[in-house]
Amino acid sequence: MRGLFITGTDTAVGKTHVSCAIVRDLRAAGHRVGAYKPVCSGVRIDPNGRSVWDDVEELRQALGGEFSDDQISPQRFAAALAPPIAARQEGRSVDLAELQRGFDDWRSRCELLIVEGAGGLLCPLTDDETMADLAARFQFPLLIVARCGLGTINHTLLTIEVARARGLRVAGILLNEAIPVQRDDLSVDTNAAEIALRGSIQVLGIRRHQSQGWVGRFGEPIQLDWSALADDRQSKSTF
Repeated sequence: MRGLFITGTDTAVGKTHVSCAIVRDLRAAGHRVGAYKPVCSGVRIDPNGRSVWDDVEELRQALGGEFSDDQISPQRFAAALAPPIAARQEGRSVDLAELQRGFDDWRSRCELLIVEGAGGLLCPLTDDETMADLAARFQFPLLIVARCGLGTINHTLLTIEVARARGLRVAGILLNEAIPVQRDDLSVDTNAAEIALRGSIQVLGIRRHQSQGWVGRFGEPIQLDWSALADDRQSKSTF
């Protein structure tokens, strides 16, 4: 089983949105794809009184409506907090063995697995481990989702530095405009090139707010080969 581990420079940078887009692209290309979010925090109660974890529901829809909550995310917690803190509020703990079982269960179901982490790489996973430790366990190349606007250079370079210090392979950076950037934010025209240069890394593409595809540095539409990235092969960069 091959795959990609989707992490972010922060929470709310659009990891789930990007993960779903990747899943849909791979399915459209004919691949057997799975989506796995080992831990998920922050529940919503729908009008029927049902507990809904929006990230899990979005991933399920990207998969075509198949698979259960437990298959997509075996450990889910109510509070919108880091997993071990949310678990503690329920008298529970994050069970690494259960997360590994959930990961292994996908081996017979897909050829490519998209794993979405929670928060960023140093987001707590257990009392002793972080999301970076989980990424190291799964051994998939990382895709780092970063904001488009001002401040993203620092956040992105810090994430790259942590990944490399932990021996994690970084397949590239995806800039995602989760919320509209301010019109006077001039950084959107230079961030990609600066990150690529200073991080010695590929900025693979940019996804504008509410758009359906990826663009390059000059706004030109591009296609990204997610399967090749999962193989850890170098893809052509537009930056």
